[in-house]
Amino acid sequence: MIICSCGHTDSTQVRKDTKKKTLQQKDGSGSLILNKAAFYRDGINPSNNTAEWDMVISKPGRFKVWITSATKDTTDLKYANAVRISILDDVLEVIPGCDKIVRNSIDVHYPYFRVDSYMGSIYIAEPGEYNIQLISEKVIMEKPESKNVTVTDDTKLMSVILTPMTN
Repeated sequence: MIICSCGHTDSTQVRKDTKKKTLQQKDGSGSLILNKAAFYRDGINPSNNTAEWDMVISKPGRFKVWITSATKDTTDLKYANAVRISILDDVLEVIPGCDKIVRNSIDVHYPYFRVDSYMGSIYIAEPGEYNIQLISEKVIMEKPESKNVTVTDDTKLMSVILTPMTN
């Protein structure tokens, strides 16, 4: 779908047809997979590319927020801009670093490594359905059949993970 106004063609594309609710796991965590998000692609300014999920929180509380990336270089994830995650009125904005390297992850295949980047924490006071939005130039809608690796694929954003904090 292409959005147009006043006869000016904008290169912003929207894919919202696959947006479904993500349920919180029994352990209180939540995993928001990029390929299952609604996408908003800004062809003029890719740093405004957006992924959105609706998540049902049944066990509220404080959560650590992580993003996972597949990368070829665990010393530099090559994010040009800060990644923004917003939930309710909370906005986390961080240039992702290599906070945790996950060895032997089934989520990635050679030549990639999985890296988790800590974004901060958020508090959700009430159970309910929440919209979670991620904005980054690394939000790229890939075709499932595309398995070709190109030079620009040094780092791929894969997911947002919420983990409950314990006292």
